[in-house]
Amino acid sequence: MQTTQDVESSPHRNRFFLFFICCLAYLSIGVHFSMRSNVAGDLKDVFHGVDPLHSAQMVGSVLGVPFLGYAITLFLISPLIDAIGMGLLMRLSGILISMGTVIVITAEHIAPDSVYGIIYGGMLLVGLGWGLVDTNTNPLVVGLYPKDKTHRLNVIHAWWPAGIVLGGLAGLALGYIGIQWEYKLIIALVPSVLLVVLCFMVKFPLTERAAAGISFGDMFKELFKKPMFWVWFFCIWFTATSELAPGQWVDMALTRTVGMRGIWLLIYISSLMFVMRHFAGTVVHKLSPVGLLWISCLLGAAGLWWLSVASGPVTALLAATLWGIGVCYMWPTMLATVNERYPRSGALGMGLMGTGATLAIYLFLPVMGRVFDSTKVSEAGGKEAFALLSGERLNEVLAQASQVSFRVVAILPAALLIVFAVIWLYDRKYGVKPEELDLIDSQESTNK
Repeated sequence: MQTTQDVESSPHRNRFFLFFICCLAYLSIGVHFSMRSNVAGDLKDVFHGVDPLHSAQMVGSVLGVPFLGYAITLFLISPLIDAIGMGLLMRLSGILISMGTVIVITAEHIAPDSVYGIIYGGMLLVGLGWGLVDTNTNPLVVGLYPKDKTHRLNVIHAWWPAGIVLGGLAGLALGYIGIQWEYKLIIALVPSVLLVVLCFMVKFPLTERAAAGISFGDMFKELFKKPMFWVWFFCIWFTATSELAPGQWVDMALTRTVGMRGIWLLIYISSLMFVMRHFAGTVVHKLSPVGLLWISCLLGAAGLWWLSVASGPVTALLAATLWGIGVCYMWPTMLATVNERYPRSGALGMGLMGTGATLAIYLFLPVMGRVFDSTKVSEAGGKEAFALLSGERLNEVLAQASQVSFRVVAILPAALLIVFAVIWLYDRKYGVKPEELDLIDSQESTNK
């Protein structure tokens, strides 16, 4: 067993490099997320030839299925990361993201008659890779920075929107010069391949839970001894959907209503989030994590509703700013808050939170698609009438469907205002503070 000095110093040996790898991993996810949103309209055109009445729902399904893969790996692998090894899992994440991307790129050429199924399968592989990133990076960072969890988690999650900005700008540039949608996705391969290479160059530590000598069984017991954990688990279904579902839908849905490419709104919002997440520590110090979440939900709900009625670039930009500020801190602050309150739940607790978040997005994106499809048919006066629409009237109908599909999301953060208000008041009354673990065991590095 290592001495106390070794326990304190061992995470610092590769801490900067490991933190950089975490940032790169989220950059990789962000680039892919943005490129997928950028080509959503192209996918709708592809699926229009398969089923014109349900093409938007099909787009919602293939954009949502990565979050199913995300949830699967978070749920199954999170409790086992110390046994399997973070290094192996991180390398595998980059491999799966790369493989899935190649399958999507080649889908129309491999099996044009089964293009929906092939793209769906490729997106699922991408999601499995995304899930392995989240499975490893969050426990890794809270172990490396046990006294600065909220700030550090916000910083690594800032590289998700950074990837969205990079991917969004690259996608627009490639589209401007006439590059086909399949080849736009090649950009997403670059950071994922680099991630695999770098993970071979560093040793990974044990998680904070393992370093504190908390057993595998105690990690499970913690969740059943603290039923309040499950309140947080269900809350993240709402916060995650409020942030990520509209982000995947923004280019296809809002382009017709605001007089500009919706992807520009996503790029702008992501730039805002990248900057703001680097100041999470200062904001949390002034408000408390739960207070920050309450204000986030208030602004997020208002911004989403405003986006649903925006009719021009100026109002869309203002609404997007409000939404972006609202959802900026939601995901990393939820993870950090739960880990501070239930640190003995370890990677299992963080994995379950991520599972709930990604399942919510997987389930809700097709709902947005169904709302879009049903609204466009209803506004047109029926399926036969919609099939005959063209020109300006078609754009009017699709614009109305876009607005309604965004409006349904605004309900989700609004519903959490009461929940977070009660928790915030309780914390202020009873002085609830984060729980810290004593690292009684080693955080020795592993090549796994």
